[in-house]
Amino acid sequence: MAALSFRLCSSPLICRATLDNGRNHHATDASFIRRAADLSEMSAGLTSPHPNFGCVIATPSGKVAGEGYLYAQGTKPAEALAVEAAGEFCRGSTAYLNMEPGDCHGDHTAVSALVQAGVGRVVVGIRHPLQHLRGSAIREMRSHGIEVNVLGEDFQSKVLEDARKCCLLVNAPLIHRACSRVPFSLLKYAMTLDGKIAASSGHAAWISSKLSRTRVFELRGRSDAVIVGGNTVRQDDPRLTARHGQGHTPTRIVMSQSLDLPEKANLWDVSEVSTIVATQRGARKSYQKFLASKGVEVVEFDMLNPREVMEYFHLRGYLSILWECGGTLAASAIASGVIHKVVAFIAPKIIGGSKAPSPVGELGMVEMTQALNLIDVCYEQVGPDMLVSGFLQPVPDLLPVIPSEDATFEIDPSVNPFESSIIFFYKTWDLYGSFSNFSPHPIRMPYGDDYRTWSSVEHYYQIEVMYMALKCKFSTYPHLKTMLLSTAGSVLVEASPHDLFWGGGREGEGLNYLGRLLMQLRSEYLGESSVSAENTSLAL
Repeated sequence: MAALSFRLCSSPLICRATLDNGRNHHATDASFIRRAADLSEMSAGLTSPHPNFGCVIATPSGKVAGEGYLYAQGTKPAEALAVEAAGEFCRGSTAYLNMEPGDCHGDHTAVSALVQAGVGRVVVGIRHPLQHLRGSAIREMRSHGIEVNVLGEDFQSKVLEDARKCCLLVNAPLIHRACSRVPFSLLKYAMTLDGKIAASSGHAAWISSKLSRTRVFELRGRSDAVIVGGNTVRQDDPRLTARHGQGHTPTRIVMSQSLDLPEKANLWDVSEVSTIVATQRGARKSYQKFLASKGVEVVEFDMLNPREVMEYFHLRGYLSILWECGGTLAASAIASGVIHKVVAFIAPKIIGGSKAPSPVGELGMVEMTQALNLIDVCYEQVGPDMLVSGFLQPVPDLLPVIPSEDATFEIDPSVNPFESSIIFFYKTWDLYGSFSNFSPHPIRMPYGDDYRTWSSVEHYYQIEVMYMALKCKFSTYPHLKTMLLSTAGSVLVEASPHDLFWGGGREGEGLNYLGRLLMQLRSEYLGESSVSAENTSLAL
């Protein structure tokens, strides 16, 4: 009937019907884009922070055929997982991506998965924030005949703008990092109803409820690092772990100009997670040696301030940092412009006291008109507490901020190759990240009597070295070899829920290469035993 009524409409009605159809089309696209954005956050707190990718594949009738999300950096792309789930329904369907893929060259990438599956249309929430990746995947998909639409560029409406904003928010850390050249920083604190973070004595356990503290552990799991000042170490002796969760545990960072810190502190225990102390150059060299003996890394700065520290950790590849510091350092960080978002847990308690500390120290403001207003404020009841969150700096709009640009690299014969300029590379998503041994550039290398494709050079290297090391270990200790042989007939699975390369993962999604190597070694030993038994039989 729809097609018939369309043909019978007069011209004005055709325009109105077209507009209505467009609105419905926009609503459908917006709904699936929001779903892709929600999916992209599914691994938040479980693995180290990384760009969040989600993909939903919908049939022409509007049914979800498959979906997926990036679980961890280096694992299978969200698009490939969605294609696998959708199977034959991919052909002619529409793929919804919250963000443009960052990999588009080779046979094992997000783009190749969509192209080979026969997807007819792709809707992208936002282009990739990083300039050297921005637009590459979109051009590649279009070159293969796929229709690609980008929200805010190819069509616009209120419902699509709301969906696009969801895409910006789920990758706010990556976007801020790309635009401001510092990690995304979130300031977290708990305070009483009268604005105190501790009693006048300094006692602060506990202001917020257990439910609120559980949420803090979740925030830590979503961060590359947690940062505190020297006062927090001296007064609270925190652990700063995500100890009530089973996910990613962030690095602990202590900022201390004088290194007036205790010799006994929970943060100096680096058996489970590392600690970095940032200090002024030349401060307490003897204490620096003490920290080094504990396994604590010390980084010296000519000028210790939040901006310098954040620029340093940007170079080290950090994406998101949680500030759990006191008011003095919080004020300095805000004044330095490195805090992007604030999360405050407000407890229904009153402690009073003119000397009781507040969450933010002196900012030099003398009039209420100078107050900093939060953007996109959210309110949430968490047990008896109220959680208030909002941005001090808006998530940058990618359309005008970062122009698309192909990363081109040419050899300049006039440059002295032995000059001392420095190019840093670390995380695989950065400009020179392809130099990393973990960069997702598959290689085909020998494995046993055959060849196998490895997702990075590091994967191949680790397998080769690990197998030699395991063989040495089990050959050196006969009781371990006997234990391994006693497992014949059983599948060995390394039960780590987080290491998806060596382990089996939480729900069997891991590659379990440690288990595989052990079973391979077991087979080798069993084969040697069989040959030995045959030789003994022949001798008899």
